[in-house]
Formats: sequence, C-alpha cells, structure tokens
Amino acid sequence: MTGIGYDPGLRVLQLIATRRTDPERGTKVWMHGHEARIRNLSDGELVWVYGPRRHELAVLAVDDALPMGACILRDVAGASPSETITIRKVETDSPSGRARNA
Repeated sequence: MTGIGYDPGLRVLQLIATRRTDPERGTKVWMHGHEARIRNLSDGELVWVYGPRRHELAVLAVDDALPMGACILRDVAGASPSETITIRKVETDSPSGRARNA
C-alpha cells in the first residue's frame, strides 16, 4: 500500500450485530480520539473500514474510553474480534471512476 502514509492497524475488540428491530442499526466503528486524530478523522465522519476479507463504509464514533490500538465495529461484515483492520478517510476529492488502491 504505497502513498498512504501512517496507517496503523486496529485490533477489533468487539463486533456488534444488530437485528432489524433494533433502534440503532447500520455500520459504525468506535475508536479512541487519538487514533482518529492521527488518521485526520472526525467524530461522525464516513470512513472506509478495511478488514481481512472485504471493506465497507461506516460512520466513525470517537470514544476515549477505548484503549489505544483497538476498535469496536457494528454491522461491519468481513472482520471478527481479535483481527486487525485499518480505517481510512473517504477520498471525495478523487475523480469519479478511478478506483483507489486498497
């Protein structure tokens, strides 16, 4: 992965799977505020979650109660607890139709 810069992995502490009847649903990732800052991410921002088997979009939530180097995922397929994932900013300035190297 060239040209990405500092991109440390995060260990998945917990994977939350919601049901259709749950009031809070959808893809979401929680991480420590320092982890978000080193990636230039903000609370509520849409981010890419790259797992070992696939990647998908999720909303970022900052939670300083989490340990550094760890995260919690909700409704994100392709990652399991204790696996390492990476979180990246969604590049909206890229020309459409050009895929970004993952």
